[in-house]
Amino acid sequence: MKNIILIGFMGAGKTTVGTLLAKEKGMKFVDTDERIVKEQGIRIPDLFARQGEGYFRDLETDLLKRMQEDTNCSVISVGGGMPVREENRTLLKTLGCVVYLTATKETILSRVQRDGSRPMLEGEDLEARVERLMKEREALYRKAAHLEVWTDKRSVYQVMQVVDQETRRFG
Repeated sequence: MKNIILIGFMGAGKTTVGTLLAKEKGMKFVDTDERIVKEQGIRIPDLFARQGEGYFRDLETDLLKRMQEDTNCSVISVGGGMPVREENRTLLKTLGCVVYLTATKETILSRVQRDGSRPMLEGEDLEARVERLMKEREALYRKAAHLEVWTDKRSVYQVMQVVDQETRRFG
């Protein structure tokens, strides 16, 4: 298999599951947000504040284009907003097997409520913001994904096992 790409809303478990899955399968782990931070030399909240969301989304698209050439045999965790762009959904699907990790709003809130590193959650009431963004993105995540895996009421190890089994069946 070329790559396994984990998409989903912030707090769905992409990085946590991805790290464990990569270790279990002897693959490399790539976090697209971490790669952008390393390349830009600036934290994502600061990048949003200085350059805006559009600039950040352009960086994501550029990174996905480069990953088509330089990333193989990896488990890739992508930022929650990356699949929103149609071009990115196409690029993700050509990069490997795309797995949408999903959870209920309540689960997401319990995981992100104390995390100040998520610029898309700044501003209005956290619950309202999460609910609005989840509704906006759910159909787009499904369009981008080959597979969907629920993370609610499952341990990280259980989610990793399901992703591993399902991606093996995929190809």
